[in-house]
This record gives sequence, C-alpha cells and structure tokens, in this order.
Amino acid sequence: MTTATTTAGFDLDLRDILPRLRVYALSLTRNADRADDLVQQTALKALAGRASFQVGTNFSGWIFRIQHNEFISELRRNRPTVELDSPAAYAVHEPPRQEHGLMLRDVLGAVLRLPRDGRQALLQSQLEGCSHREIARRAGVAIGTVKSRISRSRTALAQLLDLPSLPGRAEAHGQACPA
Repeated sequence: MTTATTTAGFDLDLRDILPRLRVYALSLTRNADRADDLVQQTALKALAGRASFQVGTNFSGWIFRIQHNEFISELRRNRPTVELDSPAAYAVHEPPRQEHGLMLRDVLGAVLRLPRDGRQALLQSQLEGCSHREIARRAGVAIGTVKSRISRSRTALAQLLDLPSLPGRAEAHGQACPA
C-alpha cells in the first residue's frame, strides 16, 4: 500500500469516527462545548501522531485511547493549585471532618448502652428540654427518681466515653416539652 493510500484511509477512518468521539467526549465532560474542544484536541493529536498508528491495528481503540488520555491531561492542566507557603493556602484549608463522624458514632453507641429508663430520661432532659416534673409525669415516677436516673446516666455516659464528667445543663423550668 502506498503512503497516499494509507493517508487517505487514515483520514477517512478519522472522519468516520468523529461522531462516536463526540458521544464519548460528552460522556466524559458532560458539557457540549468542552466535548467539542476535546474532540478537536483528539483529532489534532491523532493527525500529529499519524505516523505512530500501525495500519491493520484497531483504529478505534487507538483514537479512543488518545481521547481518554487528552481528557485526563486536561483535568491535570486545569486543576487548581496554590503555592504551599502562600496566604491563600491557609485560607482554602478546611479541617478534616472524619473525626466528628467517629465521635458521633462513639457517643451514639455509648448512649445505646445506657439502661432504657435512664437513657430516656437523659434524652428528654438534655435534647428535648423537658423539665424533671414533666419527665416524671410521663414515666409515672417520682421527680427524685428522674433526677437519679439522669445523674446515673450522665455518670455512666462519661465513663463509657472516658471523660472526667459531662458538662451539665440546667433543668428547663416552665418550658413546654414536646409530646
């Protein structure tokens, strides 16, 4: 096969595959303008590297690999960067949040290990803002029993979480407790 025939076949193959390249580019970029730019860059790279293509091999695989690599290269080129010692590096910093999730998991696990009556009294008091009187009325027990359950639950929770003690919260007097 002559070089002119090879070049014509390459050009025809490239022209015929452009619609498929655009579909793939749209799936990668999710933006029509960026997809068109990616197809154009892919065609340019393919034309520039036409000598590296071996006739008789998989043209589709070769050109789609070029497009994929060009997409990855574009992502790397456009990745925002900041010098480590610049003030902007400290302004962009966000503390990691994984630790909060781990602490929440530990607290929830410890609360679930509390005795049911004490857990309910503690949660109604601390989270719902119910008064000791309202909690006692709901549970059908004396106010002293509610205070004792809350105190024991707070102490047990502090021990389960390896804390010296839990910070207190004043009883909500006169505040309506959700039903």
